[in-house]
Amino acid sequence: MDKLFSWLFKNRSKPATTTVDIANTAPLTEEQLKAIVSNQNVQFDMQQLIAAAGQSVGKQRELNEDSVLALTATMGGNSGNMPFGLYIVADGMGGHQFGEVASNAAIRTVAGYILKKFHSHLFQVKTDTMDESFQEIMSAAVNEAQRVIQREAPGSGTTLTAALVLGQQITIGHVGDSRAYFIYPDGRIEAITRDHSLVQRLQELGHITPEEAENYPHRNVLYKALGQGDILDPEIFTLAFPQPGTLLICSDGLWGVVAEQDLIRAVNESPNLQRACQNLVTAANTAGGPDNISVLLVQLIG
Repeated sequence: MDKLFSWLFKNRSKPATTTVDIANTAPLTEEQLKAIVSNQNVQFDMQQLIAAAGQSVGKQRELNEDSVLALTATMGGNSGNMPFGLYIVADGMGGHQFGEVASNAAIRTVAGYILKKFHSHLFQVKTDTMDESFQEIMSAAVNEAQRVIQREAPGSGTTLTAALVLGQQITIGHVGDSRAYFIYPDGRIEAITRDHSLVQRLQELGHITPEEAENYPHRNVLYKALGQGDILDPEIFTLAFPQPGTLLICSDGLWGVVAEQDLIRAVNESPNLQRACQNLVTAANTAGGPDNISVLLVQLIG
């Protein structure tokens, strides 16, 4: 990480000459506007993140207990810019009081903790390096959220799947059964988080098959959730952002209702990420919408 910040913030000599932009301002023609609107293969000469989010209360719930955060920025330095993103889905636990309070507190606490750590680098272009790794920062943020939920909404709980993106690196913090996937243009889908659920554990122990798990009567029971228990052991790990590829983070109102092949199709066949989010939410509601639906889609391009 020291090398990363050293590269980003080290001073470099300024170029000897500057280029003056002498382009004239003129309205676009009708043909030019049509060409821009119809062009779906937008090219970016700088590496950057693009993201979209979608939510629905679903068809069978009166209250939305999910919370979502999507923050996309560029961290500037003296020698270049680096994509920065923070993306979180939290699903308040059904059957508990204040599930929506727990999911909202989780989002606010984790995001607040992480952004305080990166504030000086995002807004002041300081040259200081961090003493903690990104995984240590994510772990501390999740554990702080555990304490806040237990203090402000005792007895409640929530899932949490958070992705901190810096350049091509993704640091994941995960508790519960919201999920993160990589979806590739060639039609592959890869789950990068593991459910902390009873049904997943029974599969891992070989007691039930994946086919039996789909109709298992207690498939929503979690053995690990934020705000629950005295000791929290979140999964924290780091991956490379797929290029090309899409990061999908969602609650079980999407992945538990829409088949994986339909997830892939909605992402790869939509003209843009916002439309893909809308299509995914619509697909979950068309399938009955039994739970709240939350979805985030992120791509690293350029």
